[in-house]
Amino acid sequence: MRVTRRIILLSLAIVTTAAGAAADVKLPAIISDNMVLQQGKQVAIWGTADPGEEVNVSLGEQKQSATADSSGNWKVDLAPLKQVGPLEMTIAGKNTITIHNVLVGEVWVCSGQSNMEFAVWNHGVFGGAKNADQEVASANYPMIHLFIVKKAVAGKPQTDVQGQWVVASPATVGSFSAVGYFFGRDLYRAMKFPIGLIDSAWGGTEAEAWTDAEALDADPDLKLEADAWREKVAEFPHVFEQYDGKLAEWEKAAENAESNGNPLPAPPDAPKDPRSHPHRDSGLWNAMIAPLTPYAIGGVIWYQGESNAGFAYEYRKQFATMIQQWRSSWGEGDFPFIFVQLASFDPGGPPPETWPVLRESQEKTLALPKTGMAVAIDIGESHDIHPKNKQEVGRRLALAAEVVAYGRKIGDQGPTFKSARPVQGSLHVQFTHAAGGLVARGPRLLGFEVAGDDQQFFPAQASIAGNEVVLSSPQVANPVAARYAWANDPKCNLYNKVGLPAPPFRSDDWQVATQGKVNAETPKLW
Repeated sequence: MRVTRRIILLSLAIVTTAAGAAADVKLPAIISDNMVLQQGKQVAIWGTADPGEEVNVSLGEQKQSATADSSGNWKVDLAPLKQVGPLEMTIAGKNTITIHNVLVGEVWVCSGQSNMEFAVWNHGVFGGAKNADQEVASANYPMIHLFIVKKAVAGKPQTDVQGQWVVASPATVGSFSAVGYFFGRDLYRAMKFPIGLIDSAWGGTEAEAWTDAEALDADPDLKLEADAWREKVAEFPHVFEQYDGKLAEWEKAAENAESNGNPLPAPPDAPKDPRSHPHRDSGLWNAMIAPLTPYAIGGVIWYQGESNAGFAYEYRKQFATMIQQWRSSWGEGDFPFIFVQLASFDPGGPPPETWPVLRESQEKTLALPKTGMAVAIDIGESHDIHPKNKQEVGRRLALAAEVVAYGRKIGDQGPTFKSARPVQGSLHVQFTHAAGGLVARGPRLLGFEVAGDDQQFFPAQASIAGNEVVLSSPQVANPVAARYAWANDPKCNLYNKVGLPAPPFRSDDWQVATQGKVNAETPKLW
């Protein structure tokens, strides 16, 4: 009887504690000590409490209140804030939470696959950035705050992530995205306002995983891959049931083999669960981006595309769809979206032109408003998909952000193809963004090809004439098309006098690798 009574009392204590905890005002992880709030925009602060509970939020001279709805959710909107900090924020209901060291400045999301995830210092994942030890030792930036989103996959949009804000210091930057940190550091040096960086990246992932289901379903080609994943998810219980049966058979066979002194048979391979796979359609959007969308931001930097090279031509549609969907989900209009064009790399094996097509697909996205591109064709490493010079990538992203996001009149682009015209057996190529003139880094200009009407390309002799490059080839009597750096791992050296490289280009619109592939092949899931 005493034991039973003790169990009952203990159960009541647990229930009472749980009920008390439910009454507390709770906040998402992104709203916490050291957070950076976006300047110049209405800022949402939100969380949970008891249904009907009044919650009061104070920051500086602003005081706002809200009442939790029937589900316990509440939200207040702070009027646009000016650059300031550090401040303290108080959120009070039945309990009071004080958030310390709050800055108001510019908030940027840093997302993509491994080249964005790649940390400043070597933690045994992808290796460290160039001069990592020196960079970590000198990372004293109290006005730059960092937030790393813990990796997760979900089948439906979530409401919170795991992570915490920290101040940029030698103790914290080592595990942060190298591209993200160097971008934020250079932007801070140039603009002098506080910077908040949210690192939400996962190596080896495709853009479809970072796009919500509704956006994928709106396009037949994108829906094709999403549906393939959904079919895998729906089939998995049956697949696992079959595996369970094979495992039972193996256990019997193994028991018999052991009792008879025979070698044990190999066990069946366990099936991969598509529900938790990072390539799952919308899985990373649901778990790692959707929970952030109430949080006001200044823009996004993006480094991804390697895993989409097999569908390089289709990427121009996928990438543009993703950007537009992110903007719509944040509800902040066309916030700046700055991305890295893939660096040179030799992936090995056919087809030989998937990466230049992917780079072209990336550049096509510049047709969207408030987009910018950091060219990295000159800093890749032939046999390492993770080039170490993340400092230069971050610098070029920051230059683009200064122009696209903050309207500065500086050079942020290299020589960009404008047009090509035949002139007496040669081809004259014109460029924009020459920035004082074209420059070849080296004794001669490399990376150009020309073709005639037969569409057969040959290396071109190239020379600079003002803001033009003149091309010719003894194998092509009447060139009609030009290409530059059109290879997975090209040797190319055209720059402007600001020191920025020309992005790869082609003047033709002929059929290229992977064009039309989506409708012809079943998407690859693993």
